[in-house]
Amino acid sequence: MSRLELPGDGPEDVVLSPDGKLIVGIHDGSILAIDPADGSVRKLADTGGRPLGLHADADGSLLICDFERGLLERRPDGTLEVLVDEVDGERLKFASNVVRDADGTIYFSSSTSRYSLAEYTGDLLEHSGTGRLMRRDPDGRVETLLTGLQFANGVVLAPDRTCVLVAETAGYRVARYWLTGPKAGTHDILVENLPGFPDNMALGSDGLVWIAVPAPRDPLLDRLLPLPGILRRVVWALPDRARPKPKRTVWVQAVDFDGRLVHDLQCEGTDFSMVTGVVEQDGTLYLGSLTESAVAVTRVPL
Repeated sequence: MSRLELPGDGPEDVVLSPDGKLIVGIHDGSILAIDPADGSVRKLADTGGRPLGLHADADGSLLICDFERGLLERRPDGTLEVLVDEVDGERLKFASNVVRDADGTIYFSSSTSRYSLAEYTGDLLEHSGTGRLMRRDPDGRVETLLTGLQFANGVVLAPDRTCVLVAETAGYRVARYWLTGPKAGTHDILVENLPGFPDNMALGSDGLVWIAVPAPRDPLLDRLLPLPGILRRVVWALPDRARPKPKRTVWVQAVDFDGRLVHDLQCEGTDFSMVTGVVEQDGTLYLGSLTESAVAVTRVPL
Protein backbone atom coordinates (compact mmCIF):
# COMPACT_ATOMS: atom_id res chain seq x y z
CA MET A 1 0.00 0.00 0.00
CA SER A 2 1.28 3.47 -0.90
CA ARG A 3 0.15 6.98 0.03
CA LEU A 4 -0.58 10.03 -2.08
CA GLU A 5 0.06 12.87 0.36
CA LEU A 6 -2.26 15.89 0.54
CA PRO A 7 -1.82 19.46 1.83
CA GLY A 8 -4.52 18.85 4.44
CA ASP A 9 -6.45 16.12 6.18
CA GLY A 10 -9.77 14.37 5.84
CA PRO A 11 -10.31 13.21 2.21
CA GLU A 12 -13.60 11.64 3.33
CA ASP A 13 -14.55 10.48 -0.16
CA VAL A 14 -12.53 9.87 -3.32
CA VAL A 15 -13.79 9.67 -6.91
CA LEU A 16 -12.14 9.31 -10.30
CA SER A 17 -12.62 12.02 -12.91
CA PRO A 18 -12.88 11.30 -16.65
CA ASP A 19 -9.30 12.53 -17.18
CA GLY A 20 -7.94 9.99 -14.70
CA LYS A 21 -7.43 12.35 -11.78
CA LEU A 22 -8.56 11.53 -8.25
CA ILE A 23 -10.90 14.11 -6.73
CA VAL A 24 -11.18 14.62 -2.96
CA GLY A 25 -12.49 17.24 -0.56
CA ILE A 26 -10.57 17.98 2.63
CA HIS A 27 -11.29 19.51 6.02
CA ASP A 28 -10.56 23.14 5.10
CA GLY A 29 -13.12 23.10 2.26
CA SER A 30 -10.67 22.57 -0.59
CA ILE A 31 -11.56 20.36 -3.54
CA LEU A 32 -8.36 18.79 -4.87
CA ALA A 33 -7.38 16.92 -8.03
CA ILE A 34 -4.59 14.38 -7.60
CA ASP A 35 -2.56 12.85 -10.41
CA PRO A 36 -2.13 9.21 -9.34
CA ALA A 37 0.88 8.87 -11.65
CA ASP A 38 3.10 11.37 -9.85
CA GLY A 39 1.10 12.43 -6.78
CA SER A 40 0.87 16.08 -7.84
CA VAL A 41 -2.07 18.00 -6.38
CA ARG A 42 -4.06 20.87 -7.86
CA LYS A 43 -6.78 22.85 -6.08
CA LEU A 44 -10.04 23.01 -8.01
CA ALA A 45 -12.31 24.92 -5.65
CA ASP A 46 -13.11 25.92 -2.09
CA THR A 47 -16.64 25.20 -0.94
CA GLY A 48 -16.39 27.43 2.10
CA GLY A 49 -17.68 24.51 4.16
CA ARG A 50 -16.78 20.85 4.73
CA PRO A 51 -17.01 18.65 1.60
CA LEU A 52 -17.91 14.98 2.06
CA GLY A 53 -19.32 12.73 -0.70
CA LEU A 54 -18.53 13.48 -4.35
CA HIS A 55 -19.61 12.51 -7.86
CA ALA A 56 -17.61 13.30 -11.02
CA ASP A 57 -19.40 13.59 -14.38
CA ALA A 58 -18.09 12.97 -17.87
CA ASP A 59 -18.37 16.67 -18.81
CA GLY A 60 -16.03 17.70 -15.98
CA SER A 61 -18.70 18.88 -13.55
CA LEU A 62 -18.56 17.71 -9.95
CA LEU A 63 -21.31 17.18 -7.38
CA ILE A 64 -20.31 17.88 -3.79
CA CYS A 65 -22.12 17.00 -0.58
CA ASP A 66 -21.03 19.71 1.81
CA PHE A 67 -21.87 19.22 5.47
CA GLU A 68 -22.33 22.95 6.06
CA ARG A 69 -23.74 24.17 2.72
CA GLY A 70 -25.80 21.30 1.27
CA LEU A 71 -25.59 19.82 -2.22
CA LEU A 72 -23.29 21.81 -4.49
CA GLU A 73 -22.13 21.60 -8.09
CA ARG A 74 -18.78 22.71 -9.45
CA ARG A 75 -19.18 23.49 -13.12
CA PRO A 76 -16.45 22.79 -15.69
CA ASP A 77 -15.67 26.54 -15.74
CA GLY A 78 -14.86 26.42 -12.01
CA THR A 79 -17.97 28.16 -10.71
CA LEU A 80 -19.84 26.76 -7.71
CA GLU A 81 -23.63 26.58 -7.41
CA VAL A 82 -25.81 25.48 -4.52
CA LEU A 83 -28.29 22.95 -5.91
CA VAL A 84 -30.08 21.99 -2.66
CA ASP A 85 -29.78 23.66 0.72
CA GLU A 86 -33.24 22.90 2.06
CA VAL A 87 -35.71 20.05 1.76
CA ASP A 88 -39.41 20.30 2.66
CA GLY A 89 -38.85 23.79 4.04
CA GLU A 90 -36.01 22.78 6.38
CA ARG A 91 -32.29 23.29 6.00
CA LEU A 92 -30.52 20.29 4.49
CA LYS A 93 -28.35 18.90 7.27
CA PHE A 94 -25.42 16.52 6.88
CA ALA A 95 -25.51 15.96 3.11
CA SER A 96 -23.42 12.80 2.85
CA ASN A 97 -23.11 11.11 -0.56
CA VAL A 98 -24.39 11.60 -4.09
CA VAL A 99 -24.66 10.10 -7.57
CA ARG A 100 -26.09 11.48 -10.82
CA ASP A 101 -27.83 9.52 -13.57
CA ALA A 102 -27.17 10.22 -17.25
CA ASP A 103 -30.54 12.01 -17.53
CA GLY A 104 -29.53 14.53 -14.85
CA THR A 105 -31.45 12.97 -11.96
CA ILE A 106 -29.47 13.19 -8.71
CA TYR A 107 -29.75 10.81 -5.77
CA PHE A 108 -28.24 11.93 -2.48
CA SER A 109 -28.28 11.04 1.19
CA SER A 110 -28.48 12.94 4.46
CA SER A 111 -27.01 11.10 7.44
CA THR A 112 -28.77 12.68 10.40
CA SER A 113 -30.81 15.73 11.39
CA ARG A 114 -29.51 15.80 14.95
CA TYR A 115 -25.73 15.72 15.05
CA SER A 116 -22.78 17.60 13.58
CA LEU A 117 -19.90 16.00 11.72
CA ALA A 118 -17.66 16.38 14.77
CA GLU A 119 -20.26 14.57 16.90
CA TYR A 120 -21.39 11.92 14.39
CA THR A 121 -20.72 9.10 16.88
CA GLY A 122 -23.56 10.53 18.94
CA ASP A 123 -25.98 9.50 16.22
CA LEU A 124 -24.47 6.01 16.09
CA LEU A 125 -25.05 5.71 19.83
CA GLU A 126 -28.52 7.23 19.88
CA HIS A 127 -29.61 5.35 16.73
CA SER A 128 -31.76 8.32 15.83
CA GLY A 129 -33.01 6.94 12.50
CA THR A 130 -33.19 10.42 10.97
CA GLY A 131 -31.23 9.59 7.80
CA ARG A 132 -32.82 10.10 4.38
CA LEU A 133 -32.40 9.23 0.71
CA MET A 134 -33.54 11.96 -1.67
CA ARG A 135 -33.89 12.59 -5.38
CA ARG A 136 -33.43 15.86 -7.26
CA ASP A 137 -35.06 15.85 -10.69
CA PRO A 138 -33.45 17.72 -13.61
CA ASP A 139 -36.06 20.48 -13.18
CA GLY A 140 -34.85 21.09 -9.61
CA ARG A 141 -37.72 19.39 -7.77
CA VAL A 142 -36.53 17.48 -4.68
CA GLU A 143 -38.35 14.42 -3.34
CA THR A 144 -37.61 12.33 -0.26
CA LEU A 145 -37.56 8.65 -1.23
CA LEU A 146 -36.68 7.03 2.11
CA THR A 147 -36.79 8.23 5.71
CA GLY A 148 -35.93 6.52 8.99
CA LEU A 149 -32.50 5.41 7.80
CA GLN A 150 -29.81 4.65 10.37
CA PHE A 151 -27.15 7.20 9.43
CA ALA A 152 -27.60 7.18 5.64
CA ASN A 153 -24.29 7.32 3.81
CA GLY A 154 -22.91 5.98 0.51
CA VAL A 155 -25.15 6.02 -2.58
CA VAL A 156 -24.78 3.86 -5.72
CA LEU A 157 -26.98 3.75 -8.80
CA ALA A 158 -27.28 0.34 -10.49
CA PRO A 159 -25.85 0.33 -14.04
CA ASP A 160 -29.24 -0.77 -15.42
CA ARG A 161 -31.00 2.03 -13.43
CA THR A 162 -33.35 -0.47 -11.77
CA CYS A 163 -32.45 0.59 -8.23
CA VAL A 164 -30.39 2.90 -6.08
CA LEU A 165 -28.46 1.67 -3.04
CA VAL A 166 -27.81 3.53 0.20
CA ALA A 167 -25.55 2.45 3.06
CA GLU A 168 -26.96 2.61 6.58
CA THR A 169 -23.83 3.04 8.67
CA ALA A 170 -25.51 2.54 12.04
CA GLY A 171 -27.68 -0.30 10.70
CA TYR A 172 -24.76 -2.39 9.37
CA ARG A 173 -26.60 -2.82 6.07
CA VAL A 174 -27.14 -1.56 2.53
CA ALA A 175 -30.72 -0.68 1.61
CA ARG A 176 -32.10 -0.85 -1.93
CA TYR A 177 -34.76 1.47 -3.36
CA TRP A 178 -36.38 0.16 -6.54
CA LEU A 179 -36.78 2.64 -9.40
CA THR A 180 -38.32 0.40 -12.08
CA GLY A 181 -40.20 -2.87 -12.43
CA PRO A 182 -42.94 -4.34 -10.24
CA LYS A 183 -41.18 -3.20 -7.04
CA ALA A 184 -40.78 0.43 -8.15
CA GLY A 185 -41.25 2.83 -5.25
CA THR A 186 -40.54 0.17 -2.61
CA HIS A 187 -37.37 -0.73 -0.76
CA ASP A 188 -35.68 -3.78 0.71
CA ILE A 189 -32.22 -4.78 1.94
CA LEU A 190 -29.39 -5.78 -0.42
CA VAL A 191 -27.03 -6.92 2.34
CA GLU A 192 -27.37 -6.82 6.13
CA ASN A 193 -25.59 -7.75 9.34
CA LEU A 194 -22.29 -6.45 8.01
CA PRO A 195 -19.23 -7.00 10.24
CA GLY A 196 -18.40 -3.29 10.23
CA PHE A 197 -19.83 0.18 9.62
CA PRO A 198 -20.51 0.73 5.88
CA ASP A 199 -19.63 4.25 4.76
CA ASN A 200 -19.25 5.66 1.25
CA MET A 201 -19.77 3.27 -1.65
CA ALA A 202 -18.86 3.29 -5.33
CA LEU A 203 -19.60 1.32 -8.46
CA GLY A 204 -16.32 -0.21 -9.62
CA SER A 205 -15.10 -0.74 -13.17
CA ASP A 206 -15.61 -4.43 -12.35
CA GLY A 207 -19.37 -3.87 -11.93
CA LEU A 208 -19.22 -4.49 -8.19
CA VAL A 209 -20.40 -2.27 -5.35
CA TRP A 210 -17.33 -1.30 -3.33
CA ILE A 211 -18.01 -0.44 0.29
CA ALA A 212 -15.66 1.48 2.57
CA VAL A 213 -15.62 0.06 6.11
CA PRO A 214 -13.98 2.55 8.49
CA ALA A 215 -14.18 0.30 11.56
CA PRO A 216 -15.45 -3.08 12.73
CA ARG A 217 -18.56 -3.35 14.84
CA ASP A 218 -18.01 -2.37 18.45
CA PRO A 219 -19.11 -4.99 21.03
CA LEU A 220 -20.14 -2.29 23.52
CA LEU A 221 -22.24 -0.49 20.91
CA ASP A 222 -23.90 -3.77 19.89
CA ARG A 223 -24.86 -4.35 23.53
CA LEU A 224 -26.19 -0.81 23.87
CA LEU A 225 -28.42 -0.79 20.77
CA PRO A 226 -31.27 -2.89 22.23
CA LEU A 227 -31.44 -0.56 25.26
CA PRO A 228 -33.75 2.47 25.46
CA GLY A 229 -32.45 5.59 23.72
CA ILE A 230 -32.07 7.49 26.99
CA LEU A 231 -29.48 4.97 28.20
CA ARG A 232 -27.51 5.24 24.97
CA ARG A 233 -27.52 9.02 25.31
CA VAL A 234 -26.01 8.61 28.78
CA VAL A 235 -23.02 6.92 27.13
CA TRP A 236 -22.73 9.84 24.70
CA ALA A 237 -22.62 12.19 27.69
CA LEU A 238 -19.57 10.40 29.10
CA PRO A 239 -16.11 11.98 28.70
CA ASP A 240 -14.59 11.33 25.29
CA ARG A 241 -11.99 8.95 26.73
CA ALA A 242 -14.77 6.69 28.06
CA ARG A 243 -16.73 6.34 24.81
CA PRO A 244 -16.25 3.50 22.29
CA LYS A 245 -13.36 4.23 19.89
CA PRO A 246 -13.02 2.93 16.32
CA LYS A 247 -10.22 0.41 15.90
CA ARG A 248 -7.49 1.23 13.41
CA THR A 249 -7.94 -0.87 10.29
CA VAL A 250 -7.87 -0.67 6.50
CA TRP A 251 -11.01 -2.40 5.26
CA VAL A 252 -13.10 -2.51 2.10
CA GLN A 253 -15.63 -5.01 0.82
CA ALA A 254 -17.21 -5.58 -2.59
CA VAL A 255 -20.60 -7.15 -3.26
CA ASP A 256 -22.57 -7.84 -6.42
CA PHE A 257 -26.12 -6.65 -7.06
CA ASP A 258 -27.48 -9.86 -5.58
CA GLY A 259 -25.78 -9.01 -2.28
CA ARG A 260 -23.11 -11.72 -2.58
CA LEU A 261 -19.75 -10.92 -1.01
CA VAL A 262 -17.01 -10.99 -3.66
CA HIS A 263 -14.07 -9.29 -1.90
CA ASP A 264 -13.33 -8.78 1.80
CA LEU A 265 -9.99 -6.99 2.07
CA GLN A 266 -8.66 -5.99 5.47
CA CYS A 267 -5.28 -5.30 7.05
CA GLU A 268 -3.89 -3.62 10.14
CA GLY A 269 -4.21 0.15 10.20
CA THR A 270 -0.52 0.78 10.73
CA ASP A 271 0.15 3.34 7.99
CA PHE A 272 -3.44 4.26 7.12
CA SER A 273 -6.82 3.81 8.80
CA MET A 274 -10.50 4.74 8.94
CA VAL A 275 -11.31 4.13 5.29
CA THR A 276 -14.43 6.17 4.50
CA GLY A 277 -14.16 6.30 0.70
CA VAL A 278 -13.18 3.83 -2.01
CA VAL A 279 -12.99 3.75 -5.79
CA GLU A 280 -11.88 0.80 -7.94
CA GLN A 281 -10.44 1.15 -11.43
CA ASP A 282 -9.00 -1.81 -13.34
CA GLY A 283 -7.98 -3.60 -10.16
CA THR A 284 -6.47 -0.59 -8.40
CA LEU A 285 -8.13 0.69 -5.24
CA TYR A 286 -7.96 4.31 -4.08
CA LEU A 287 -8.98 4.86 -0.47
CA GLY A 288 -10.14 8.02 1.29
CA SER A 289 -10.23 8.63 5.03
CA LEU A 290 -11.96 11.02 7.40
CA THR A 291 -8.78 11.32 9.48
CA GLU A 292 -5.74 10.78 7.23
CA SER A 293 -3.83 13.40 5.22
CA ALA A 294 -3.44 11.17 2.17
CA VAL A 295 -5.19 8.88 -0.28
CA ALA A 296 -4.05 5.26 -0.03
CA VAL A 297 -3.41 3.15 -3.13
CA THR A 298 -3.45 -0.64 -3.30
CA ARG A 299 -4.41 -3.49 -5.62
CA VAL A 300 -7.20 -6.02 -5.58
CA PRO A 301 -5.50 -9.40 -5.04
CA LEU A 302 -5.59 -11.69 -8.05
